[in-house]
Amino acid sequence: MRMPNNPAVAFSVVAATLASLSAPVRAQDTLDSFSEITTPLKGAKLVTSFNPLVTGEATPANLRDVTCEAVLTKDGQAMQHGLTWRVFSPIPGVDGKLPLLATSEGGSAAFQLVPGEYFVNVAFGRAGATKKLVVPQSGAVEKQVMVLDAGGIMLNAVSGADVRIPPKELSFSIYAAEVREDGERNLVLADVKPNTVVRLNAGTYHVVSDYGAVNAVIRADIQVEAGKLTKAIIQHRAAKLTLKLVSEPGGEAIADTAWSILTSSGDTVSESVGAFPTLVLAEGSYIAVARNKEKIYQRDFTVKAGVNTDVEVLLDENGGGQKATDEAVFD
Repeated sequence: MRMPNNPAVAFSVVAATLASLSAPVRAQDTLDSFSEITTPLKGAKLVTSFNPLVTGEATPANLRDVTCEAVLTKDGQAMQHGLTWRVFSPIPGVDGKLPLLATSEGGSAAFQLVPGEYFVNVAFGRAGATKKLVVPQSGAVEKQVMVLDAGGIMLNAVSGADVRIPPKELSFSIYAAEVREDGERNLVLADVKPNTVVRLNAGTYHVVSDYGAVNAVIRADIQVEAGKLTKAIIQHRAAKLTLKLVSEPGGEAIADTAWSILTSSGDTVSESVGAFPTLVLAEGSYIAVARNKEKIYQRDFTVKAGVNTDVEVLLDENGGGQKATDEAVFD
């Protein structure tokens, strides 16, 4: 499958692992608070606190019990782990920020609070919700149920149709879908590793996938749905290449060689030194330039998506460069 020329590239959203890419389809897994794919926070405990900034000195007689729980969707079940709760005073401190009064980690939380007004925030990874809480002087204190409207995303990528990319050579950055006035997007999370569950508020996100460190960059907009895990596999149109300066085809690589990789228009995309440097390049036409003992050799070559191979530049005994017509096309 050929990639479109525009930067919004093809990707598959699947409910299968990388081993099941034969028929990529859009599907999603409904999660029970992501309980099957997240690790519960260890040592979670309840934190009791009160807020003298609101009503003055607290006594055991005027502390009210407040129970809080969170759900991924309006009709979902209460989440049992992975939550961080924070209770803030509505009165800013001297630094202009709202004082943090109490925290709790785990699932549902219970606080003892003086009657008054508070802000309660619950975070689930990068997803979160905040609401105003009024604790009455008397009468029942209702359970506070926070609807996160959140889901998860798990990212991976392949090269070409289905060539697996080593996880250490991949990274993802997640941005907000909206573009600011300056043409940039707000960064949500950088350097996300493959197969990592990222918990986000429901909505559309702009994902940037980097394969290697040169020019293999793919972008895609991905929708996160509340209460579901979206598994997205992005397709890179790139390949991994090893450069070699050799005296004959298949010969041993010559050491102390400086390399430059140019585009067909002459722009430099990579420079390195070594007998056989390895790099990842986006699909396209390039020129490999090798410098060794004050002599320059070059060869044109074409990168095909998913075809990892060696690019050999032949050593010209007469000191001249390889002719540009000697183009290496790797199919």
